[in-house]
Parts: sequence; C-alpha cells; structure tokens
Amino acid sequence: MIAAAMIAWNGGRRLTGWGFVVFLGASVAWIISGFLTGENALAVQNIVLFGINALGVYRYLWRKDDPSENAS
Repeated sequence: MIAAAMIAWNGGRRLTGWGFVVFLGASVAWIISGFLTGENALAVQNIVLFGINALGVYRYLWRKDDPSENAS
C-alpha cells in the first residue's frame, strides 16, 4: 500500500521511482514465497510484475529525459 500511495501521490519522478523500487522488493518476496510453498502460479505472476516494476524504475529513476515532455 505504501508503494501504491507513493506512485499515486504524483510527487515527481523521484518519489514515483522509489515507489516502484518498493514494489520490486515486494515482488521478490512473493516470488521466493511462491517457489518455496509450491505456488508456482504466484511466483510466475510476480516475475511478470517484477518486469513491469523494473520498467517503472528505469523510466523514473535511471532514464534522464522526461517522456511526457516528448509527447506530441
């Protein structure tokens, strides 16, 4: 819920990026939990979510240009 609030707050690129980092941590925890408990579907779902959240981290923390400025 904290990560979702950080992203929804619209407090700028840095805050949004760190929200995605929190989501990455949660995804890793669920992936480990899924595999350890034999819930492979849960693990696979969170592998996909990890990729989506990694894209968010890239977009808001690593990439230097603001993609919304380039929109036509």
